[in-house]
Amino acid sequence: MEKVVIIGSGCAGLTAALYTARANLNPLVLTGRQPGGLLTTTSTVENFPGFPDGIDGYELMSRLQKQAEKFGARVTFATLDSVDLSKQPFKLVVDGEPVETETLIIASGAGHRHIGLDSEHKLENKGVTYCATCDGALPMFRNQPLVVVGGGDSACEEALYLTRFGSIVYLVHRRDSLRASKIMAERVLANPKIKPVWNSVVTEVLDVAQDKVTGVRVKDVNTNSETVIDCAGLFVAIGHVPNTQVFNGQVTLDEAGYVIPTQGAATNISGVFVAGDCADRVYRQAITAAGMGCAAAIEAERFLTAKA
Repeated sequence: MEKVVIIGSGCAGLTAALYTARANLNPLVLTGRQPGGLLTTTSTVENFPGFPDGIDGYELMSRLQKQAEKFGARVTFATLDSVDLSKQPFKLVVDGEPVETETLIIASGAGHRHIGLDSEHKLENKGVTYCATCDGALPMFRNQPLVVVGGGDSACEEALYLTRFGSIVYLVHRRDSLRASKIMAERVLANPKIKPVWNSVVTEVLDVAQDKVTGVRVKDVNTNSETVIDCAGLFVAIGHVPNTQVFNGQVTLDEAGYVIPTQGAATNISGVFVAGDCADRVYRQAITAAGMGCAAAIEAERFLTAKA
């Protein structure tokens, strides 16, 4: 019987692991399919307190995991198959094996949102990607024109990173100005290798017949006119979808799938707490996720103390 099981190993999950481990609760952390969460795909994190020169996202998460493990957290590469939260102890199925726990912290994060095109799906990993820092340095993208879709901080970071490898980077955004933070927008607009394509959406990825990306068809949302941008890669950075499907019907979710906390980190189910991007549709920052992980851990500890 576990005292605490934490679903997810991003900033929220590992911070929760650190706090519950220091409380001698010996937490079990399930990494999910992406150990370390989405931050591991970020080249340089400049806004996490304590790192004035920035820090590689993978390095930050590795340090956080080591810190949690130092105090007794058990981090295991595993995925939650199903869960029964109808009564205590909660019953989980983890990679086909049963696990019981007194408390559960949901810190499952979010995954990349797709455009939703059939051609996008067919050319995924054949020139369509959702992570510039993971794939941007591949030979297929070097010295080639590249396209990034999106207008937020993530899209700007992707575009800036890709200027190291691509001959030119087209930034396609459905509006006429970026949604990104001022500093990120300024960097993008000042970079001569980035060409914004305003008021536009990608309607097709070319060319499925060749089994590789050769370009994208783009539609102007104001005039409906279409043009083709020749490119070797499409990098999609249009937001995220919360990884909460396994909790549907048990924990209260909003229409977009985000967990709705009832008070603090608590959910509608006593003994189940939530932290990070799976519940945060407003801030979605590493530091806010870490803070939410801390709160969830403290509430789980108090719940167990009151129960004893």
